[in-house]
Amino acid sequence: MATDWLGSIVSINCGESLGVYQGRVSAVDQVSQTISLTRPFHNGVKCLVPEVTFRAGDITELKILEIPGPGDSRQCGDSQQMETGIPGVGCQVGPSQNGTGKVLKKPSSAPQNIPRRTDMKSQDIVISPQQQCSKSYMDRHMETLSQSKGFRRRHNSWSSSSRHPNQVTPKKSGLKNGQMKSKDDECFGDDIDEIPDTDFDFEGNLALFDKAAVFEEIETYERRSGTRSRGTPNEKPARYRHDENILESEPIVYRRIVVPQNPHKEFCTDSGLVVPSVSYELHKKLLSVAEKHGLTLERRLEMTGVCASQMALSLLGGPNRLNPKNVHQRPTVALLCGPHVKGAQGISCGRHLSNHDVHVILFLPNFVKMLESITNELNLFSKTQGQQVSSVKDLPDTPVDLVINCLDCHENAFLRDQPWYKAVVDWANQNRAPVLSIDPPISEMELGIDAKWSLALGLPLPLGERAGRVYLCDIGIPQKVFQEVGINYHSPFGCKFVIPLHST
Repeated sequence: MATDWLGSIVSINCGESLGVYQGRVSAVDQVSQTISLTRPFHNGVKCLVPEVTFRAGDITELKILEIPGPGDSRQCGDSQQMETGIPGVGCQVGPSQNGTGKVLKKPSSAPQNIPRRTDMKSQDIVISPQQQCSKSYMDRHMETLSQSKGFRRRHNSWSSSSRHPNQVTPKKSGLKNGQMKSKDDECFGDDIDEIPDTDFDFEGNLALFDKAAVFEEIETYERRSGTRSRGTPNEKPARYRHDENILESEPIVYRRIVVPQNPHKEFCTDSGLVVPSVSYELHKKLLSVAEKHGLTLERRLEMTGVCASQMALSLLGGPNRLNPKNVHQRPTVALLCGPHVKGAQGISCGRHLSNHDVHVILFLPNFVKMLESITNELNLFSKTQGQQVSSVKDLPDTPVDLVINCLDCHENAFLRDQPWYKAVVDWANQNRAPVLSIDPPISEMELGIDAKWSLALGLPLPLGERAGRVYLCDIGIPQKVFQEVGINYHSPFGCKFVIPLHST
């Protein structure tokens, strides 16, 4: 009698936790009180496992959707399961004994997770066959069966202790309203039986690849086609350090400044332009010709003071240090000047620095008679907030931010023997501040203070190592003035008035 129920399409409600399952009855185990469904659907979604088994205690409600007749075939139900995703939807079921049929409807329960495959085998069914069954008849039959076989209804999930050893609990799914997107159906719609059980043999397939033969074929093709060869595996590619250039090329050198005599030393700008040095006699002649054409000493002092102050402001920190919000970090500059034109250049630089809110301390020794240029610059400097001292004792004891050296002169070498000069040199050497020299002399013997930076005017002199890093400033000498003294000149400054020079 149990075999007559095989092939029937049923709907099993396992409560809210497990959901509703539909499928074709494949086996009923009388001993373990289980029922198995083949090609199951869980809340309207096809399961990936071919068969699901349920315990009688977990079944809340059981409905028979289709009872196979004597001449029915299972093609209708099976094909309809594949096409619509719900067993028997839109398919006319086989006729019952009274000749009536039933059309199945899609359940409205929320979709659940796909249950895992069970290993239980199909066994004989224990329910007596009936050709015409209704809901009330099935309820009465299940009630009678539960009394005779010990079935017990439960609405909650079964505990782990009551599970069958070979049974797996179906899990709920996160999908809603039984809807599945087409992309999910395309991705997960294949039968799980089609997945191969054997592992892929990676070593065996790798052994089939002859790497040497493939590389030989590639090299033969490249030689015939004229392309660059890949090289043999034994060749080691050239390795470069992080500071080496892969492209081997010489630096571009521009020689657009030519002096009438061989320079003792040459410098190079950041753009590769060569700037030759000139002798002190040629530099003095250049300034004399420029003054004859209207570039007076006052103009040259003003231009030198502006360029030197711009460089000093950059060395002091530029906009990061000099802004209205950093009043408590006001920089201090010690300006050391001698009684000559070089000292007048330093006083002009100090006036511009004081105008930019820099605390300037100007040292100038007392002399009975001063040069007119120094007197004029001192009158302008006295109108600023700068401080002028004539004794070394009045210089600060603590290190300052910057020392500007304008003590040395190209001609008056006797100043190095004066007591004030030696005292100022000792103070500068003991102070830990960096030193900027403006237009220092050529001879290193005349340099009492080692400089970190040196500022040359117009064209550089052949300065030594004690001058530090050399910078060049534009003091406004026209190009034809250079040509008049025999210098083929092209401006190396570009958009700047102060540029750094590098030794070649």
